[in-house]
Amino acid sequence: MLNYLILLIALILFLGVYAFFRIRRLLCFYGADATSKKTIAASVLLAAGTAFLCLNLFRTVGILTLHAVVCSLILDIAAWPLAARFRKKEGKWAWDLTGRLYQSGILPLLLTAGAFAYGSFNMNHIQKTQYQIPTSQLTDDYRIVLLTDVHYGSVQNENVLKSTLEEINAQRPDFVILGGDIVEEGTSKEKMQEIFHLLGSLENQYGIFYIYGNHDRQPYTRRRTYTDEELSQAIHDSGIQILEDASVKIGTEIILAGRGDAAWGATKKRASVKEILNGADPNAYLIMADHQPIEAKENSGQGVDLLLSGHTHGGQIWPTGILSELMGTLNYGAYKQDGCTVIVSSGTAGWAYSIRTGAHCEYVVVDLKSK
Repeated sequence: MLNYLILLIALILFLGVYAFFRIRRLLCFYGADATSKKTIAASVLLAAGTAFLCLNLFRTVGILTLHAVVCSLILDIAAWPLAARFRKKEGKWAWDLTGRLYQSGILPLLLTAGAFAYGSFNMNHIQKTQYQIPTSQLTDDYRIVLLTDVHYGSVQNENVLKSTLEEINAQRPDFVILGGDIVEEGTSKEKMQEIFHLLGSLENQYGIFYIYGNHDRQPYTRRRTYTDEELSQAIHDSGIQILEDASVKIGTEIILAGRGDAAWGATKKRASVKEILNGADPNAYLIMADHQPIEAKENSGQGVDLLLSGHTHGGQIWPTGILSELMGTLNYGAYKQDGCTVIVSSGTAGWAYSIRTGAHCEYVVVDLKSK
């Protein structure tokens, strides 16, 4: 968490300095004197305001400002090598026209508007992502559906998920794993009960299993809409089994275990992988469901064959996914940790913002193929 904070502060400082020079250039385009104290003072104040808005990342206005600044920066970087070539090839008239358009500051705003339009579309379209895992440990094939980060009743149109559940039924899963953050602080008690009733009706052979995420029990608000007991009761009443530092046998060949959420790295409060799998059949195919994609080495060391996670949203707002990958975080997709396959889902929805300018929404189908 500290590394993310340091990186964020460095990024905001860089963008603030860039914003100062870009704003001063923009003021000059509209007639201000670049050397004037008023122009410099206005540039400093506007740059500081821009940096402050960029820091406010839990509000849409902060994300909007950040996208506008980054789009402007990308255009500035691209303009340098292209300017001379364009002027020589297309002529002075074309260069003067496009140059004025570029200097006016309109293009970053248009790009930002386009990014937000795409982000809104992206939030309301759920894709199917499918993985095939061959294994000699199984004598039969199994199909798993993984649903994570639904955040029901908040930023996504609820009808989008409801239509997706019909599509999931058509996949004929053997069992379903709900990987946490199905509900959140913005979910009402009625919506919480509704979503678990809907998920509990999914067709399957062996059951529907649920692990807690970091948002499900509404820890980040003082105005909770339901209690822990009401949450667990709604889950049980829907025929869904909670796996919190516990395991269950699926058929005769698979053991599915679920961990309590790490709660932002506070892993001492939950059982270890070794404790959860104590006494498990060593010949079984071991699946671990853990909301946050961490401790892959520990899972691999304890013989876990498949680790299923979510939490990251695959980088809901660009470029957070890229930054996560650069910092070595398991962000999205399939990874290999020694003998353990790790699959991190981007989730079926998002959090806080009604847009996804990064990864898409998805549900995951995992086909275990016997050799």
